[in-house]
Amino acid sequence: MLQFMNKEKILNSKEFFALRKQFGDFVRKRRCQLKLSQEELGFRCGLHRTYIGSIERAEANLTLDNIVILAITLRCEISDLVPCLESIRKSLDI
Repeated sequence: MLQFMNKEKILNSKEFFALRKQFGDFVRKRRCQLKLSQEELGFRCGLHRTYIGSIERAEANLTLDNIVILAITLRCEISDLVPCLESIRKSLDI
């Protein structure tokens, strides 16, 4: 029988925050490279500028839909947004 893992057994809250921080830092860096304001990025994504700010400050827990929209708008791959996932997966043997 399949058993499901509790998400806290995979990553704790500090580790989830670190991932959101890394994601937000990349969004900010890429937005600046493209010379976009938070307002302009939000407009292009269909997201409010304050939500873009909360992403960059690691306050938002994004949906897959918003991750995909950001990757398309920022002209990057989803894996660019969270590059350390592979090392986390290896350390957890998943």
